[in-house]
Amino acid sequence: MNKVVLVTGIGGNVGQGILRNIRNNFPTIKLVGTNTVYHSAGNHFCDKVYEVPFSMHKDYISTIVAICAAQKVDLIIPATDYEVYYLGEQKEHLPKIAATESKTAQNFINKYKTWELFQQANIPFAKSFLPSQYKNNFTNCIVKPAEGRGSRGIEINPPSPSSFSDDFIVQELIEGVEITTAFYVTSERELHSLITFTRELYAGATNKCEVTFEYNELLKPIILDIIKHFNVQGSINLQSIVRNGKIFPFEVNCRISGTNSIRANFGFEDVKYTIEEFLYGNKPSNSIVKKGTAFRVLMDIIYPDISETEINDKSKSYIY
Repeated sequence: MNKVVLVTGIGGNVGQGILRNIRNNFPTIKLVGTNTVYHSAGNHFCDKVYEVPFSMHKDYISTIVAICAAQKVDLIIPATDYEVYYLGEQKEHLPKIAATESKTAQNFINKYKTWELFQQANIPFAKSFLPSQYKNNFTNCIVKPAEGRGSRGIEINPPSPSSFSDDFIVQELIEGVEITTAFYVTSERELHSLITFTRELYAGATNKCEVTFEYNELLKPIILDIIKHFNVQGSINLQSIVRNGKIFPFEVNCRISGTNSIRANFGFEDVKYTIEEFLYGNKPSNSIVKKGTAFRVLMDIIYPDISETEINDKSKSYIY
């Protein structure tokens, strides 16, 4: 019998990349997708799609439990940080979840909590304050939601950083090279491999990126310390600034990140490793990262001769 994998958040680039990677590497797997709206671009890659509440809604878990029972789901791959946490909290009621434990995910959702924990573990992180604590500590600063994502709600050098609520944090604005690093941690809590991109963002998502090996030797001790001090597993994303030969992490995501569809083409196949290890119980394939550059292009999914309300799981569609 074919295995069944549920991928959440299929309306976004993370979920869609995960679906495409599974389709490419494991074509016999049945793919079930969930999203907060029924119709999205992710439908094109799924065998069955469900609309679900947001993960913090009281009916979210019961909805996912019912879907898993109906579709005989073997593995859940969460594509958003909050789903990693909320699904992990109820793991005893669900199939296997391909993600870090819920408590660690919860801590890393909040950037101020991440700063505190990294301080305790003596791991570098961009210096951070709650607005109520901030006393003009930085010449230049950035104010961002403590639990924000995708560059939403960010203000650079606002007139009064301390006037923001403590739902925000104030970080030093570090001028340097922004990098994003994906690394995979095996079930034995060993670093399997990593890949680092320099990148440009558009609307909070990667628009252009290039593989770099320049910072790997600086990154490895930081990543090994993260693995040592925190219960992380699977694919993890670390965002950092490089200045004067030093790495300053400023965000950790305990999930597969948005460049998964790109990095698979450069030898780091974290979706494949996830399926191999979490679904089939095998060791992840070898990783040989190679150089390269990628640009993202806007494409269209076409449903000929039907309106949106007529689209269902079996509707014919194609990418153009």
